[in-house]
Amino acid sequence: MTAVSAVALVASGLVVAGSATAAPASGTGPDPAGGTASSWRVEGPRGSHLDGLLRLDAAGEVALDVLADGDTVLSATQLGLRGSDGDLTTGLTFAGRQDRTVSDTYSMSTGKRERRSYTHRESVFTFADPAGARLRIAVRVSDDGVAYRYLLGGPGEHRVDDESGVWEPAADGPAWMQRSYAVNYEAEWSTTTAAAGNGSGSVGYPVLFGQGDRYVLVTEADLHGDYSGSHLTHETGSLRYGIDLFEGRPVTTSGDLSTPWRVAIVGDLAGVVGSTLVDDLATPAALDPAADWIKPGRSSWSWLTDGSSPRDEARQRDFVDLSARNGWEYVLLDEGWDASWVPRTVRYAHTRGVDVIVWFHSRDLRTQEQRDEWLPRLRSWGVSGIKVDFMDSDSQEIHQWYDDVARDTARYELMVNFHGAALPTGMQRTWPHIMSYEAVRGMENGISPERSLIVPFTRNVLGSMDFTPVVFSRDNAKTSKAQQAAMAVVYESGWQHISDKPEGYDDEPNALPFLRNLPTTWDEVRLLSGTPGRDAVLARRSGDRWFVGGMRAGSGDPLRLPLAGLTRGSKVMVDLLTDDGANGSATVHSTVRTTAADTLRIPTADNGGFVAVVCAATGDRESCLDPLAARPDTTVTVDPEQADVEPGSTVAVTAAFTVADRAVTRVRLTPDLPSGWSADQGTRTVARLAAGQTARFTWQVRVPADGATGTFEVPVDVDYRDGGDPYVAASQATLWVTPPAPTGTPFVSDLDWTEQSNGYGPVERDRSNGEAAGGDGAPLRIAGTTYAKGIGMHATGSVTAWLGGACTALTAVVGIDDEVLDKPGDTGVGSVRFAVYGDGVLLAETPVLSNDDGGVPLDVDVTGVRRLRLVADEGPDGKNFDHADWADARVECGQG
Repeated sequence: MTAVSAVALVASGLVVAGSATAAPASGTGPDPAGGTASSWRVEGPRGSHLDGLLRLDAAGEVALDVLADGDTVLSATQLGLRGSDGDLTTGLTFAGRQDRTVSDTYSMSTGKRERRSYTHRESVFTFADPAGARLRIAVRVSDDGVAYRYLLGGPGEHRVDDESGVWEPAADGPAWMQRSYAVNYEAEWSTTTAAAGNGSGSVGYPVLFGQGDRYVLVTEADLHGDYSGSHLTHETGSLRYGIDLFEGRPVTTSGDLSTPWRVAIVGDLAGVVGSTLVDDLATPAALDPAADWIKPGRSSWSWLTDGSSPRDEARQRDFVDLSARNGWEYVLLDEGWDASWVPRTVRYAHTRGVDVIVWFHSRDLRTQEQRDEWLPRLRSWGVSGIKVDFMDSDSQEIHQWYDDVARDTARYELMVNFHGAALPTGMQRTWPHIMSYEAVRGMENGISPERSLIVPFTRNVLGSMDFTPVVFSRDNAKTSKAQQAAMAVVYESGWQHISDKPEGYDDEPNALPFLRNLPTTWDEVRLLSGTPGRDAVLARRSGDRWFVGGMRAGSGDPLRLPLAGLTRGSKVMVDLLTDDGANGSATVHSTVRTTAADTLRIPTADNGGFVAVVCAATGDRESCLDPLAARPDTTVTVDPEQADVEPGSTVAVTAAFTVADRAVTRVRLTPDLPSGWSADQGTRTVARLAAGQTARFTWQVRVPADGATGTFEVPVDVDYRDGGDPYVAASQATLWVTPPAPTGTPFVSDLDWTEQSNGYGPVERDRSNGEAAGGDGAPLRIAGTTYAKGIGMHATGSVTAWLGGACTALTAVVGIDDEVLDKPGDTGVGSVRFAVYGDGVLLAETPVLSNDDGGVPLDVDVTGVRRLRLVADEGPDGKNFDHADWADARVECGQG
């Protein structure tokens, strides 16, 4: 990505006004902004208390001071770049300055508020080195911070070997930072001082420095694939925090280069928490944030408290039902889902008014070919978005990948959540279908009371944070149940994953009305009080209601909730969810009527908190919490539920839709056919359907003669209205388009597979499982014997092959591949149970096998079997090293 031109900025909606001001190349003479030729002031917009002061010393080195009310609060020194354009850090002379005002109004799909506007004053300074190479430094000043970036112009490749630059607060004081730089930003947080830092070493963004009543948050913004991520470095006892590129690797780009913005957010604590500067500095939106497929929301999530559940289709339906009961928009199917049942689960979820997110390991979406395979398939299943995990890098290559994934998921109208991820730097503005990032040490790592009260003032300032809160069934000594509920308000995330199991929420009925009412999009945010690492009372407005989360680490006086300014009028109603007693083992729901002049004092348990919903006390209103409207009781069936069909054939698909408890109108039933398929009719409609009445329609669906074989879902989507409210429901037929039945004695690895799934990476043909891209495994080898043919899996994995009733026997040698013995740091032990199914019936299985068992022969009768399914299930010691081989797997079939 290159520097954004003024023309592009205007086209995107930015208002740009400015002028060019020349100055003598020698760096002498007056500057129009009021300084000398060796210092240039960049004044903030009208009303701002901030300015920037760029300085050039006698050695030709550039520095930038951040001024608040005329006082220097932070300096960036030793500015410049080294690389193919030369050493542009010293010996520089001033060559010119251009000034402009940059203003914009834009919308967000996520974040602190939907509607945003800003005005920045920007100056771009040009410096030359003795050889004539040019470096431009852009400085922007807003009412909430100061930022700078480097610009390199000209055709061809620009290589940056090193970015110079050191941030230095004006004085020592308290500081809050991660204990180390981690590529997934999941290091622990701590309270320290600027001089002490985290000792000597690398520090991840952001870092918050305290200077009395003023705070400075340092981070980066507008990072894309033409650069790498960076981090800070520090030596104990120093106030200097240097900037280093990821692993010291060079970065390269063709054409003009704009580096990421180096950002200092400055203000009181409420100003820092409310800042949108990172988004303001980001590249404008590439698509409409109001697109109807971009939908923030709340999601149930099973993995955290029920780790084996993502592999269990029936258990996932429990979490669909949990979302449906509480009006949550989503369910997340995490690691372990199987392609054989996800489409069914999606359709079941849709009948319950719930959309589906699915988890992916990033290595399964690393290449364009992988994305071109998976993303349209997910879209055809009806999946709404993906959670992509384990990027674990800040390299230029991974940021190029972020750009690619954002573009490709947008093309298929799939939202995305990045886990194991780099820090948000404004891409949620550029790509508004990005719902959240992890980049935090969240609930999956347990609770640190101090960390819980640092991240609202640091990490969550930058963008959505998928902390995965509201877990009532664990960590109860370190967080009360009311505090867990408060996290869902204090922590902003476009997808808020509410992460306990159904039984955990059943045990806390007082909390459910609050969780049912919880918004995930906001109109305004206010920090009412707080101290990083100790306590926070943070209010977010949605419409005419304020949701307030209060949290504290340890014990202390009651938290205070001032009601002034939260409602129109003087009479106020507050619904409170508070701790029950000092240990916070349960929640209490109460409703308070008072006045806007009141300040509520709310006692908390140790590591406790509260949730408040504040509204105007008008008329006969009894609560600020809206009751959850009951969805219509609907049933959708599609016949056949499953069937085998041949290419070129026609199959009758019948859908029936019934609403048991009420009349509905404008009913539309639409078959959603795979690409290339056709039907004799399209959408069928019913103007009004009485309670208990059924709408039933049949379509003659034509399977293309020259189309692909394999498994195809044929959903029938139903949309209808209950009064003025729109609803959707769906069900589907699963059709297996069958290839010709095999003949002779073919290897299973040479057959077409109608389905496949794998624990890591793709299932491999004639190679062992390499855990990442296709073809990265080694030759199949069990107990020292190498096999030329076979199938390599990683438990839990499976393949389904079409036999069409034409075969009589399956033979194979199964075992754990020797490659796991060669992996660094391994235990040398995998454990897998191998199973063979015919048309859904278990035909044979082994005991759990380890490397010590070597190769075990299988000889299975498959007479009459139409669909053969080979499954590798993990053993009792987890999934690591479970590289399962089906060596020499072949079937004996008729000769045709």
